[in-house]
Amino acid sequence: MNLSTSESLAFNRSVASSVEVSYCDLQTFSVWYRSVHGYLSILVCVFGSIANILNICVLSRREMRSPTNAILTGLAFADLLVMIEYIPFSCHVYFDPDARFTATYFRYGWAVYIAFHAVFTQVCHFISICLTVILAVWRYIIITQPKQNSEWCNDRRTKLIIVLTYLSCPLVCLPLFVSLKITEQVKYVNEEGRIIPQIELENYSEDKTEVTLYVLDYGNFKDISFWVYGVVIKLVPCILLTILSQRIISTLLETKRRRRNLLGTNKINMKTAGSDNIVKVSRQSKEQPADRTTRMLLAVLLLFLITEFPQAILGLLSVSIGTQFENQCYRPLGKETFYFMHVKNRSGLKNPTKETDFCLLAS
Repeated sequence: MNLSTSESLAFNRSVASSVEVSYCDLQTFSVWYRSVHGYLSILVCVFGSIANILNICVLSRREMRSPTNAILTGLAFADLLVMIEYIPFSCHVYFDPDARFTATYFRYGWAVYIAFHAVFTQVCHFISICLTVILAVWRYIIITQPKQNSEWCNDRRTKLIIVLTYLSCPLVCLPLFVSLKITEQVKYVNEEGRIIPQIELENYSEDKTEVTLYVLDYGNFKDISFWVYGVVIKLVPCILLTILSQRIISTLLETKRRRRNLLGTNKINMKTAGSDNIVKVSRQSKEQPADRTTRMLLAVLLLFLITEFPQAILGLLSVSIGTQFENQCYRPLGKETFYFMHVKNRSGLKNPTKETDFCLLAS
């Protein structure tokens, strides 16, 4: 019996959906990395908190106040919130691997905290991303519009944008909060409070107690939250920073070319003016502090893109391909590995001289 074209396509889709496709084989890596992630994350969070506190103390001093430093202070404060909040989460989830097999691990209070952690870290992270984009925009204006930048990037406008960023980012992340829900699961525990696996219940003859476990899961808006996470929070800032970085690099190269041509002309005109003038011209030919500052900013933006862009791609592929890709690729990487990269990127440890860089960026 021949099937019509539409029936054939429907049949092929049903067969394809029932076949288990292997996209990634990362379970072994995920199990190994999970065993060390807790200790690494605590180490990074402690030193990162100290680094961000020092950033705030240095950049908020009266003699250091400027629009650029105001953005860096807001950035350091958002990063500090991520560091401090992640410490109790990491202690609860990673320091006692056997605890997840007990009923106390799935108490309602901890489920609420995990939901708060999931939303709070994304809000603070998105604030940090937005301030990074604003910092790049400010730097682009400074190097391309040296006469108007004091008016366009003044203190009042900078502080207003920082406040609006802190107020608007939670609203953008609202779908992430709506997509989460706490579900109840009825399980049995033994006398020691350990959860009895479902396959052992039929032959289990010892005393057991019925308990209710509270587990955080996705609700009806899972796809929307993934689109917001993958596109709005990750992909769009990466695209903006890529464009800004390209513009800044082009402007730097053009400025360097003009300076080289100008200094070459000056040297020719001053050959007969004496050695003192030649020394002055050679000093001017050295790299300007503003160029070094912009190049360090570009290094920070590049590290940001390396950290964030893969997460955006994985998030989009999880929505486009489906649950199998999410479970095989996104969760083994995104749950611990990318989160550690994110925490490290926000901790100030991505550059051992970040304290110096921040002070130079302010110049």
